[in-house]
Amino acid sequence: MKYFTLSTIFMTDAAYKLAHILRTSPEVLLEMDKKMRSITGQERVLDDIVIGNEKLVDQTLLNLGLDRNSKAEDVYEALVERLVHIDQHLFELLGHPDLTKGPVACAKLCETALKIYTPPKGLFIKPEKVAELLEKYPPANMLNHFGYSNTRDLVEKEGFAPVVSGLRFTQDEKWMHEFFDKAYLSLKPDDFEERSVKLIVLENKWLEAAEKFLEKKYHNVSHLKEYGVIFLIPLKLDSPGETMRMFTLMLHYLHEVPFYANLFRKFLNDTDFAAKFNSLLRGDVPRGPLPDSQKTVWRIIQRYLAKDDENDFRLFEPHVNPEAEHWYQAEEDLGRLARMLVKEERELNLGYWTGLDHVGDFFKNKDGVDQLVSFDLIDLIMSLVKKSEVKYLYHQEEALWNKIFIEYLGRDAMNRLVEEHIIDGFIEL
Repeated sequence: MKYFTLSTIFMTDAAYKLAHILRTSPEVLLEMDKKMRSITGQERVLDDIVIGNEKLVDQTLLNLGLDRNSKAEDVYEALVERLVHIDQHLFELLGHPDLTKGPVACAKLCETALKIYTPPKGLFIKPEKVAELLEKYPPANMLNHFGYSNTRDLVEKEGFAPVVSGLRFTQDEKWMHEFFDKAYLSLKPDDFEERSVKLIVLENKWLEAAEKFLEKKYHNVSHLKEYGVIFLIPLKLDSPGETMRMFTLMLHYLHEVPFYANLFRKFLNDTDFAAKFNSLLRGDVPRGPLPDSQKTVWRIIQRYLAKDDENDFRLFEPHVNPEAEHWYQAEEDLGRLARMLVKEERELNLGYWTGLDHVGDFFKNKDGVDQLVSFDLIDLIMSLVKKSEVKYLYHQEEALWNKIFIEYLGRDAMNRLVEEHIIDGFIEL
């Protein structure tokens, strides 16, 4: 593998380097750069991104006591070891959270998350409207599991937030399809209200019902955009990395839920609001090719397509990903927490990972083969919790696509354009 020095990097070399990391072709990046240069008047953007990436890689390697000749396995293990250390200290900082204690466990945990970032109020479906829809489409599995004969009693006695959270893991796909795709088509502006985002830990009685859900998902934290609810399933944290995974997911959703609430508000009075609402909940991404346009086109990918197919052709085109932006915001939150701890004389280097979301590079593995190592916190957390059986890379790749766009037009412009064009799925410049 050729590594580039500051004096030998040229645009073509930079395009090849970035293309290798992003698994796309240099021609895609060179054509994109040509059009973006004509729009922004900026030269050497790709060069600067590569230089910045190499500086951050070199700095991180130095901190880890490694260098460019280190094996890929050693770089990965050193990053994970640093993460395990931070995970242990975060567990202590959060008061040894025991989710099996149910809502009581949310005290210190939720207080800390909301102290770092308190989301604004959002526009969500009214609880009484949800109860009405559940009467029309009874969640039979949940009713049977808890022994209720009707949904009114279920919601009244179990609580609105736990019940809507439970829909995610008690109902089958057929019911979910009917409820979300059909029931929501009747929604009107009066069916929504402004209220605060709710962060909860479910009681233990929901754990048994959640087991199927946990088998399908890689984490025990989820959210419901349309209800403004973020919920944690009461699963014991007993493996390295689980505290960091849980806490960063909480922060991620504290940003993602208001993001979609703003979009609900934006489209609320449109005649086709119901269709747009369902599209946002599904996370629709256009399946066809990029529009045949003389303009520069970036696709908006509002979910991680690599979860389903790492070779989806849309991943190899110029695109931006709002979910990667929410992870960036969560990592910024960790930096704020680190500064809070300095003030309290309990320093914990959580800010270590800030700015590394898009960083990664190739190293020779022990077989002499080039191997990409992601320095992205979320990739490392997910890999650690999976006991390194799977080494995640797609969070870093998506963050790098965002980084490229941001270097041309800025973060504010990216976020604004995503909001403006998220329904049609393309940004045309």
